[in-house]
Amino acid sequence: MNFLEERIVKDGVVKEGNVLKVDSFLNHQMDIKLLDQMGAEFRRRFAGRPINKILTIEASGIGIACVAAQHFDVPVVFAKKSQSINLDGEMYVAEVESFTHKCVNHVIVAKKFLNPDDHVLIIDDFLANGCALQGLIQIVQSAGATVEGIGIAIEKGFQSGGRIIRNLGFQLESLAIVDGMNAETGEIKFRDQSKMAAGSGCIEPKDGEICRSSTLD
Repeated sequence: MNFLEERIVKDGVVKEGNVLKVDSFLNHQMDIKLLDQMGAEFRRRFAGRPINKILTIEASGIGIACVAAQHFDVPVVFAKKSQSINLDGEMYVAEVESFTHKCVNHVIVAKKFLNPDDHVLIIDDFLANGCALQGLIQIVQSAGATVEGIGIAIEKGFQSGGRIIRNLGFQLESLAIVDGMNAETGEIKFRDQSKMAAGSGCIEPKDGEICRSSTLD
């Protein structure tokens, strides 16, 4: 097990409905030393990539992205989930569906913070169905910028998101991939990533697996 998997086993809580609660150390209360380890690992995995900006989505991705950004020495942009009076000028907007909250959000990034010269690393806390990531990817591409990679803390490997994103050709690095959970016993099964070959096992997404996304001026 790696350091994040060990922490999930120690402090994570499995709930009915394939819910993994990590709010004691990752996405409500945050263990900054753990986040620093995660940032260092993302830096190692994306070594050699010309990353000059990190993009995430509010709210749970912000803490991870900000700590990771210190290892890359780059700024963080986070997509907002609602329009506010503080947002002005032209915007990129993507429509994404939340697995956790069972709702559709419009995520927004001001155009002035992304441009064609940017080489972007996308970071988030969880990957389930991949809809949020597809929205962020769409925003980056609409800006004419380059997605250099995607860093995820915890991927639910038994859902379609990871497969869809990898089949789109992006370097997706998940620090922990959960292949199964048992709410009765609390058991969590992790994927052995040492056996994962880059580009292997690609399967075309099934009908209906591509989530809704769009960009608006």
